Amino acid sequence: MITIDQIQDKIDNLNKPKGSLGRLESLATQICMVQQTLKPRLSHPCHILFAGDHGIQREGVSFSPREVTWQQMINYTRGGGGVNMFCRQHGFKLLLVDVGVDYDFPEKILATGITDTERKIVNRKIAYGTKNFLHEPAMTKEEWDRAIVIGSKQVDAWYREGSNIISFGEMGIANTSPSSVVMHLLLDIPLEKCVGAGSGLDEAGIQHKLDVLRQAVANYKSLEDRPPLWQYFCGLEMAATVGGMIRAAEHNMLILVDGFIMTACVLIAREINPDVMKCTIFGHCGDEDGHKRMLDAMGAEPLLNLGLRLGEGTGALCAFPIVQSAVNMINEMDNFQHAKITKYF
Repeated sequence: MITIDQIQDKIDNLNKPKGSLGRLESLATQICMVQQTLKPRLSHPCHILFAGDHGIQREGVSFSPREVTWQQMINYTRGGGGVNMFCRQHGFKLLLVDVGVDYDFPEKILATGITDTERKIVNRKIAYGTKNFLHEPAMTKEEWDRAIVIGSKQVDAWYREGSNIISFGEMGIANTSPSSVVMHLLLDIPLEKCVGAGSGLDEAGIQHKLDVLRQAVANYKSLEDRPPLWQYFCGLEMAATVGGMIRAAEHNMLILVDGFIMTACVLIAREINPDVMKCTIFGHCGDEDGHKRMLDAMGAEPLLNLGLRLGEGTGALCAFPIVQSAVNMINEMDNFQHAKITKYF
């Protein structure tokens, strides 16, 4: 078994001042520990984007209209989204999965198998969106369990293809609302510090969103027989992502984490399986109010801070070259002895 001391010894003997490559060194250590090797590698990177609509959107908590979910999914099949651009740039396979979009996609853009997923949508629809959690649970236990299995199976498929690093994205109008509630309830952070503008709400819109979510939380807390908060509030795309993250950790795959919504999914995943955290690399700190607070409360150190709030997993993809640099550092830099340089510490 590879130990942290062995990894640190290799890093400290690279021909550089001790600790001079900072975050790359701790990142390389994490990767070596996950992969249990002193010669880590990144193979077949895959990005899975799950999509689903939210019943809470009916309460006017999002600036974007509901139909943007399915419209953007079709846009992704044409290669026109931010997620497409970054996947192309960094060599990621993109997998689009419908688990709960309130729309029937045309057959011509639906995938027929794992080898037919480029610019196609995998149909794993559980429901046409979740229910409105202001009044009732977003989904049943059976729907939650189905979404978890779907997420797990998508990861299994890419693991079998040789992938050892994976990132997740989402498309679902209003999904910052359940993410804010998850943050509030699991981290005990005041709700008003968890709620932000999402896709572009003004101050009045943010206040309305906060009022709706406060009432939803109060309704949930008043129940005598409460289901798990993630089943009550989350979207189907979030549930599938949680399932995917848990399975990726079970396979010892590296998990590149995106912004506010995906960090909320990590928060849920670690409640179910704390081992998820050892595999997670937090790509960036987003511009959504509350994301930094969530990261800080989790003790997470993001790689980037670019003011991003697009979602789709784009921040995770942007961070990939830094992860690659950490791997290249430990594999390709010469050591003091071989380079015939005096080790002066």
